[in-house]
Amino acid sequence: MRIITALVLLALSAVAAADPVRVNSLRMWPAPDNTRLVFDVGGPVEHTLFTLSQPERIVIDIKNAQLVKALPQLDYSKSFIQRVRHAQRDKNDLRVVLDLRGKVRPKSFVLKPNREYGHRLVIDLYDADVQPTPRVARSVDVAPDGPRDVVVAIDAGHGGEDPGAIGRRGTREKDVVLAVAKRLQRLVESEPGMRAVMIRDGDYYVDLKKRVALARDKRADLFVSIHADAFHDRRARGSSVYTLSTSGATSEAASWLADKENAADLIGGVSLDDKDDLVAAVLLDLSQSASLEASHEVATHVLSGLKSVSRLHKPRVERAGFRVLKAPDVPSILVETAFISNPSEESKLVTARYQQTLAQAMMNGVRTYFRANPPPDSLLAMRERRHVISHGETLSGIARSYRVSMDRLREANGLTGDMLRVGEVLRIPHGS
Repeated sequence: MRIITALVLLALSAVAAADPVRVNSLRMWPAPDNTRLVFDVGGPVEHTLFTLSQPERIVIDIKNAQLVKALPQLDYSKSFIQRVRHAQRDKNDLRVVLDLRGKVRPKSFVLKPNREYGHRLVIDLYDADVQPTPRVARSVDVAPDGPRDVVVAIDAGHGGEDPGAIGRRGTREKDVVLAVAKRLQRLVESEPGMRAVMIRDGDYYVDLKKRVALARDKRADLFVSIHADAFHDRRARGSSVYTLSTSGATSEAASWLADKENAADLIGGVSLDDKDDLVAAVLLDLSQSASLEASHEVATHVLSGLKSVSRLHKPRVERAGFRVLKAPDVPSILVETAFISNPSEESKLVTARYQQTLAQAMMNGVRTYFRANPPPDSLLAMRERRHVISHGETLSGIARSYRVSMDRLREANGLTGDMLRVGEVLRIPHGS
């Protein structure tokens, strides 16, 4: 009995003397509508969080934890935070105090290690005066002030705590796709009758559901999500363009990539458990069929643009279950610019020249699509369209491409037959 008692006491003393969890560093990502703080810790941690007013503060107590070095000097000027203070509490716990600029809605959770980071404690701060965007039907009424610009929503994948795929040389997907997205933004903005909306324009994370919601809230006519993913076979290379598949992926690579992109919410710290209702709504909404048709058409044009500047991974548009493609009423495509896991393509992706080449190729496809399919209330629809005849083109093929009848095409150009001459310019009427 004495031996058992001694063993129990020994075990209890070992637990009591357990080494504190090391708090190694603090990182921050300020976004337009939230601020994310991430504490890098040496193992699983328990914590409590509460708020104080006058002045506004958030207090975080990390149990049995110890700061191993001074917190880094971060620039809080673009965040909700004025400064961060810390002290040991009851000798064992670490207390961190966030002095705030105003009221916020805090959210905290812990993350397990992933391929780049170890254990983490994440604190998300949201503006208390801004409530989450409700799910409402997207209005498509004609603009009351006359013709409008075509809106292209540009989504740079991953961001912030989620680096995306990482190449052998350490190139992070989130960085290269943001660079390409900004180049595409400039091209769209310079196109008469078009306007770009960036889903993220900095190094911060936007959860997948919100990316779709932002595109719908901005009344986007097209959603383009840009990625540069990896594959377990480093020989995989080339560009791909995806649209939504409601029946699963069309190839093993498409399935693998779709699962990986969908897991981004877990990497970013957001549960996927509440996303099924959006999927169900997309599948049940009858408008999805028209959106899918438009998505496939614009994807075909973008793939054709990419084919002229880079090798294609697959010669046709692929279909997969990417969550960011599931807006029921916004034509949506996902572009895999290259495989960052391929050493040759990783080297090209970091160069400004190749980033611009990819952006220009995507822009060519987007331009071609909207010239043939301008929204009825847009400036593009008000302008007269023209087509320069190339070798091998036929009147019937041109009519199909612009969705006009051959009779309308003949009438608009004073044609009595179907003979065409290379270099001749055709006027393209609107309507069928």
